[in-house]
Amino acid sequence: MVEIRDIEAVVFDVLGTLVDEPGGLRAAIREAVPASDGASVDELLTLWQQHVEVEQQRMVQGHRAYADTEIIDGEAAQRVADRAGLTDPAAIARLATASRRLPPWSDSVAGLDRLARHFPVLGLSNASHTTLLRLNAHAGLRWHQALSSEAVLAYKPAREVYQLAIETAGCPPEGILMVAAHAWDLREAQARGMRTAYVRRPAGDPPTSSDVFDRRFDGLDELVTALTTK
Repeated sequence: MVEIRDIEAVVFDVLGTLVDEPGGLRAAIREAVPASDGASVDELLTLWQQHVEVEQQRMVQGHRAYADTEIIDGEAAQRVADRAGLTDPAAIARLATASRRLPPWSDSVAGLDRLARHFPVLGLSNASHTTLLRLNAHAGLRWHQALSSEAVLAYKPAREVYQLAIETAGCPPEGILMVAAHAWDLREAQARGMRTAYVRRPAGDPPTSSDVFDRRFDGLDELVTALTTK
């Protein structure tokens, strides 16, 4: 059980946890390829997601040199364009920047604002510096500090990314609460000594029966209330 006196800083995953990444990408694909039906859009979204996942894993495993998400998203957009027969350079270029325009979940903006009155709040994202900057502005996410994994030329779940958050927070890892909708993210944070809280989202990676996180919440309001009510 996470007690308020135990927490000195709160670190949030961003993509999927505070913004609807699949929904935003789906809307961008539909905009770029308006003739596509729902099934086609879902197929193109899967193509995008698989490319990003595979390439980031290749980098984590040392099989590819680091490339930021601006590059990876550009590759994914081109794959989608090739599959859909999209040839308009302007439309492809806009699709490549879709991650800058992801919508926040309905409780994200107000929840961050409430929590920031009580704790230092940091974002920790695989999104590049530029994407994270634009995304924060678009979604209205207000941080004390937003950290991109680009700073350490790695992707979560590489340990260097979590160490970046720990060093920036300036307190022992057990005083930091990592919040994410992805169990894989929380497992590595936990391995680094951080406290962990899972927040359920429609497109997240739910915990398995073997995961033992400090807390689990159905939404951000529930988490904020638990941390700010004495």
